Amino acid sequence: MKRLTIYICFTLISLTGFGWGQTGHRAVGLIAERHLTAKARKNIAKILGQQSLAEVGTWMDEVRSDSTFNYMSDWHWVTIETGKTYDQSPKNPKGDVIATLEKIIAELGRHTLDKKAETDRVKILVHLVGDIHQPLHVGCCDDQGGNKVKVKWFRSESNLHRVWDSDMIDDTRLSFTELADFLGEPDAALAVEWQKKSVRDWADESMALRRAVYETGDGNLGYKYAYKHWPEAKLRMLQAGLRLAAVLNQIYG
Repeated sequence: MKRLTIYICFTLISLTGFGWGQTGHRAVGLIAERHLTAKARKNIAKILGQQSLAEVGTWMDEVRSDSTFNYMSDWHWVTIETGKTYDQSPKNPKGDVIATLEKIIAELGRHTLDKKAETDRVKILVHLVGDIHQPLHVGCCDDQGGNKVKVKWFRSESNLHRVWDSDMIDDTRLSFTELADFLGEPDAALAVEWQKKSVRDWADESMALRRAVYETGDGNLGYKYAYKHWPEAKLRMLQAGLRLAAVLNQIYG
C-alpha cells in the first residue's frame, strides 16, 4: 500500500512538472553544444539534422499532449526516500529518471539503434539530464515533487515545483542564450570532476539540496528565497550542460 501511495502521489508530476522550463532546458542544451568535440558535433548533426540540442531539450515536454508518448510520463522524476539510497527505495514499475538515463546511455553507446529510435533517445537524454539536476525531480514525499506545496512568488499564486522550474528563471528576464552565458564556466579541473560523476551521483546531489529547498517560511517567496537559491539553480543547470556534453562526447566523439 505504501508503494502504491508513493506512485499515485507522484503521478501528477508528469502533468505539472517541467524540469527547468523551456528557458532552462534550452540553456542546458546550448551549454552542452558549446562543449562538444568536433566529431561528436558532426555525428549528432547526422541524427538531429537541423535541430540543435537547445531545441530538442524541450521535446519530452512538448509531446505530453500526444497520448502516444504517455509511456514516458514517469521518466521525468524519481522517488528516493530520505535516509535511503535509490536501491533501497521503492521502484516505480513504469520507470524513473535514473533507470531511463542509465538504459538510454547504454543503448546509445552500443550504436545498434535504427535512426528514429536513436533520434528519440538523444532527445530524451538531453531533457532528462536537465530534469535530474532539478532538486524537486528527485522527490521524497507525497507532495508531487513540491507541486502540492502552495506558495506565493512575489504575491502571485504558485507552488514550490514551479518556483524551481520557471519562476526563478523567468524572473531574470533572460533569454536561454543569455542564461547560458550568465551561467559562466568553471575551471577546467572542476569541470572534469563534475563530468566523472555517475547518473546516481547526480541524483544524490539533488537530494542533498532538498531540505534547504523546502525551507519556505510563511510561503511568501521572493527576493530572499531567490538570493539564497538562485546560485544553486545556476550551478545545477551548468553541471547538467557540462555533463550532457561529456556523455555525448563519450558516445559520439
